[in-house]
Amino acid sequence: MGKISDALEKHQKEKPVPLDERRDESPVRLKTEDPEVRRAREISTQNKFSDSLVMFSSPDSSDAENFKLLRGQILFPRDREVPRSILVTSTFPGEGKTFTAANLAAVIAMSVDEYVLLIDADMRRARIHRMFGFKNVRGLHDYLIGEKSFDELIVRTTINKLSILPAGRPPKNPSELLSSNMMAKFLEEAKQRYKDRFIIIDSPPTHITAEAKFLAQYVDGIIFVVMANKTPRKEAQKAIEALGRDKVLGIVFNGYNQARKSYYKYYEKYYKRK
Repeated sequence: MGKISDALEKHQKEKPVPLDERRDESPVRLKTEDPEVRRAREISTQNKFSDSLVMFSSPDSSDAENFKLLRGQILFPRDREVPRSILVTSTFPGEGKTFTAANLAAVIAMSVDEYVLLIDADMRRARIHRMFGFKNVRGLHDYLIGEKSFDELIVRTTINKLSILPAGRPPKNPSELLSSNMMAKFLEEAKQRYKDRFIIIDSPPTHITAEAKFLAQYVDGIIFVVMANKTPRKEAQKAIEALGRDKVLGIVFNGYNQARKSYYKYYEKYYKRK
């Protein structure tokens, strides 16, 4: 399994922070006068974002800094082309994939040149719209059933260069919709229309649905989220193989760190050797 296997092995050996203990911890704040931190504070005071958007609720934290590191590794890869479309998924629900997708989209949009479209494709547990302060609005569901066009559904956020496509109202048949020809058409249209921006997709987890595997065919890369003290190594390996090892950009370990100074830690990106 190469570096992906090494990453999961390291994850098993590290001491996790128990989940009940993690809930009471706050992001560790760093002493900084970074202009990006000041700008994030200004945006935060003007909006009612979820605290889960640490790029704005805690822009001076080590959590936010870790997302900046992840941004750098995506924008400046060493051994592959820059992935313009990225699927964020996990093995099980509740491992932090939506948290990762939303903050990654925000931090890329905060950079100098990059525009971002964040798509909520987790129709069973849609959360992206609430994180950015929107009520339940129309979205991907309405496109897939032919009621709305692409242009009618894109929601501009108050963050410059960041737009979102909410999931829309919960459908009765999410699996059929997300694995349909209409979904494939939508993803191709999004990639063609937004060649100048990053497309980040919050995907359903792999263990309970087959949708992530279908969506993985239409993206440039995948970020896989693993929760400490929860995700079995073998299940994660199976999921990565099913999605396609070659497309996995890296693994985000969520829910622990080495120094117990934060509830979230991004260690490093594990590229597969070609």
